[in-house]
Amino acid sequence: MTEDTIDDTAAPLIEHLAELRRRLIWSVLAFIVAMFAVYPFAMQVFNFLSHPICRALAETGQNCLLQLISPQEGFFVAINISLFGGLFLAFPVIGFQLWRFVAPGLYRSEKNAMLPFLLASPVMFFLGAVFAYYVVLPMAFGFFLTFQQMGQEAANVVANAPGSDVATQGTAAAGEAPIPGIVFQGSAQEYLGLTMKFVLAFGLCFQLPVLLVLLGKAGIISSHGLTAMRKYAIVAILVLAAVATPPDVMSQVILFAAVYPLYEVSVILIRMIEKKREARLRAEGLWEDEEEAE
Repeated sequence: MTEDTIDDTAAPLIEHLAELRRRLIWSVLAFIVAMFAVYPFAMQVFNFLSHPICRALAETGQNCLLQLISPQEGFFVAINISLFGGLFLAFPVIGFQLWRFVAPGLYRSEKNAMLPFLLASPVMFFLGAVFAYYVVLPMAFGFFLTFQQMGQEAANVVANAPGSDVATQGTAAAGEAPIPGIVFQGSAQEYLGLTMKFVLAFGLCFQLPVLLVLLGKAGIISSHGLTAMRKYAIVAILVLAAVATPPDVMSQVILFAAVYPLYEVSVILIRMIEKKREARLRAEGLWEDEEEAE
């Protein structure tokens, strides 16, 4: 038996289905346990996620007050945080169960090739989430809050709030119609949904280099092909940004500016892989130039 062989023997279909069922059960149990572990700390997690909007409001002299529009909204906020945090905590177990189901059907060389990408995937998701939280969200909320308008009553409410340093402004002159106040009074659930959407969108989009490099290593795509498809990739990333982010141009531009460089990095990494593959095949005498092949 050579080193590059499948480790496990072939199993009947029923055994594969039973194995899949067992792996799914373990994954679901891990998710449920993680969800219940996060639930007691739901408000602490929400406080952490609310830092971007609180900092943006503090810069305008406003207090960070998020509203519960309905009596049950606070409960659903805690449930959503539990689901989100549970999936995050259970991801290593879910990924391991998926790997244990797929690994027996892979050659040893294929396992060695897959392992770096399995490790890189959660790292890239974490980097995307961190980028969204510390860079994108403060910029986005700072931009959104510029559309507030402090009318007389709204400015009085903000100015009289504890800790506020905003003076009454935008009041109407004598004989003029009063200026309407437009002040942010956000829903806690709406804010949580928007924040989670940003974090998930950037975390998933940061998987692009992992996916492209994996396909390049498998020989499915090439650096030359990615270079030739660059203009179509730009359009595709713009469409992805429009779908994955809220309907405002700023968020779409930020996501595009973050994802497109990853596309170019993927091209460079695939080109490096191709050069190493060519050098190895040349050393083995198996490389055939395209001109000679013609």
